This record gives sequence, C-alpha cells and structure tokens, in this order.
Amino acid sequence: QVQLVESGGGLVQAGGSLRLSCAASGLTLNNYVISWYRQAPGKQRGLVAEITSGGTTNYAVAVKGRFTISRDNAKNTVYLQTNALKPEDTAVYYCNAFLVTAPKYNYWGQGTQVTVSS
Repeated sequence: QVQLVESGGGLVQAGGSLRLSCAASGLTLNNYVISWYRQAPGKQRGLVAEITSGGTTNYAVAVKGRFTISRDNAKNTVYLQTNALKPEDTAVYYCNAFLVTAPKYNYWGQGTQVTVSS
C-alpha cells in the first residue's frame, strides 16, 4: 500500500521557519516527481515547489528564495524547508508523487497545517 505522510507543520510567527517532511512507503520516491502543494481556506490548491528524479527543482514565484525542496533517497523522504514565513503562507501543505511514465501513478498525502501569525 502506497502512503505519503507529511509532518512538520505547526504554528509559527512571521519570519520563522519550519521544515516539512514527506515520508513515502510502498514506492520509491526517487522514481517520481515530488511536489509540494498548498491550499488556503477558500482558495484553490496550488503548486509550491517540485523536484524531479534528476534533482531539478522548480518554485512558485511567491516562495522562490524562501523555500527549498530537497530529497533524501536513503530515507525515501522529501523535505520542504520554509524560511522567512509570512501570514500569507498559511495553508494546508500537501505532498504529491507523480510518475511521469506510464502508468503515471499519482499519489497525495493527507496534508499538514502551517499557520503563520503576524
């Protein structure tokens, strides 16, 4: 059974940092494009950052320079280091694993809440 389990969310003051983790079981993360998405109340889920199996990264404009995505293949875990957090970063953060080749599996975690107070 495939599982993606996010952790590391919480309440932090503006300017603070959190490290989110996405631990996988039942699949090898290195074979997938791993992305972090976030969804704030009343808003659509949007891409925050992604990392390919080759290590190429991509960031949303709103987080570029503040967030860093990385992967530890030995631990089958992907991280999202979030720095200089702003109240507008408040959202539920979700981990996604997408297999770009057939059969193009697509998996989601349950999400972890990040709340940034002003």
